[in-house]
Amino acid sequence: MSQLTVAKFGGTSVADAHAMALCAKIVTQNPQTRVVALSASAGVTNLLVALAQGTLSQEERQAHLTRLTHIQDAILDALGRPDAACQQIQTILAEVAQLAEQAVQETDAALVDRLVAQGELMSTRLFTELLTQQGHKASWFDVRRVMRTDSLFGKATPAIEALRTLCQQELSPLLTDHIVITQGFIGANAEGQTTTLGRGGSDYSAALLAEALNASELEIWTDVPGIYTTDPRLVSSARPIDEISFAEAAEMATFGAKVLHPATLQPALRKGIPVFVGSSKAPEAGGTWVRGKTDSTPLFRAVALRRNQQLLTLQSPSMLGACGFLAEVFSILAKHRISVDLITTSEVSVSLTLDHTGSQSSGKSMLSDAVLAELSALCKVKVEEDLALVALIGNRMSEVNGAGSRVFDTLDDVNIRLICYGASPHNLCFLVREADAVSVVQRLHQQLLG
Repeated sequence: MSQLTVAKFGGTSVADAHAMALCAKIVTQNPQTRVVALSASAGVTNLLVALAQGTLSQEERQAHLTRLTHIQDAILDALGRPDAACQQIQTILAEVAQLAEQAVQETDAALVDRLVAQGELMSTRLFTELLTQQGHKASWFDVRRVMRTDSLFGKATPAIEALRTLCQQELSPLLTDHIVITQGFIGANAEGQTTTLGRGGSDYSAALLAEALNASELEIWTDVPGIYTTDPRLVSSARPIDEISFAEAAEMATFGAKVLHPATLQPALRKGIPVFVGSSKAPEAGGTWVRGKTDSTPLFRAVALRRNQQLLTLQSPSMLGACGFLAEVFSILAKHRISVDLITTSEVSVSLTLDHTGSQSSGKSMLSDAVLAELSALCKVKVEEDLALVALIGNRMSEVNGAGSRVFDTLDDVNIRLICYGASPHNLCFLVREADAVSVVQRLHQQLLG
């Protein structure tokens, strides 16, 4: 197909039958939309994660299962409770109950992935039924047939070439006369075991499919009309951004903007696929286009905030005038598949923040006891919490005289714990106390973007 749109809808967009109907209208009004990737209905993944931990009492497990059933039943009721769809959902809920019982006896990362993946399997079955009832040729597709990954359960890495080959073989033939409904967030390893791409991975799944299918556009439909200059819940004067570059949007996603998953833009950037971000509840409000280049390149574009940060400081006198200390540190982190966000160094210490927030499907932090033990054998380790990361996003920030002073003059009474500036022309970021974070964002937005 010469023109193909891949559309992804988040959990709030498929929370209930009414929300699904709005999504169906968006899909069917664009004849180029042939692939639709869905998250689980809002609240479902959290319930499944709790069941997968294996720590709930029997009464708590039953309450979670009952809540899951109510969410699905409400949608089935609106659809008229068709026999086939009811049977599909009942089968999945029975598997959820069985896996939850297994988790009580003994749980592991593979079981967690099997369990939490059931949310997407249910939402896509229901959405396919909705489109079919409306008279559209909709085809349910198990993304695990094509989304090949490694076996790092909870945060699996896709095999890009295998994904592309399988998409051309298994998925492309369906697109001529069907709207394909499939799952975000989940995949399978070479042995066929279910894996997940990590919390928020549905956006990434959609982008990977768009890349593999040579799509002309990727649409991310959520509950807000595009990307804003900052979180409008924190700053009432925040404004929607009509157009933003890939580089800026990637920085925003990485440093806290929750509209996009941080990894989403990588496949789109590789293929130059424009990304549209809009609200499924109000598509008429427009949204934000993310493109390779934009006409407008302001010095300050937006302010992003990422909460719940940990600052890891490693200190050792052996660093002084020596070689290889950082290599050892990064070797330990790489062994545990931990990504570093920010880093500053002195002669005898290094401070860094870790990409741990929501890094696994289970929601657990990557900074485990095992990691701390290995680092402690190498040096003195200090972990600071109750911190937040604030990032200014823009253009040529490290090249324009006075850009830094404009930022820090605004915050002359705030204790700033760490600063990263100059590595990228598109961001200036720093750590502040969690208690100061909202005030810092509000002041920066007023002075620099207001």
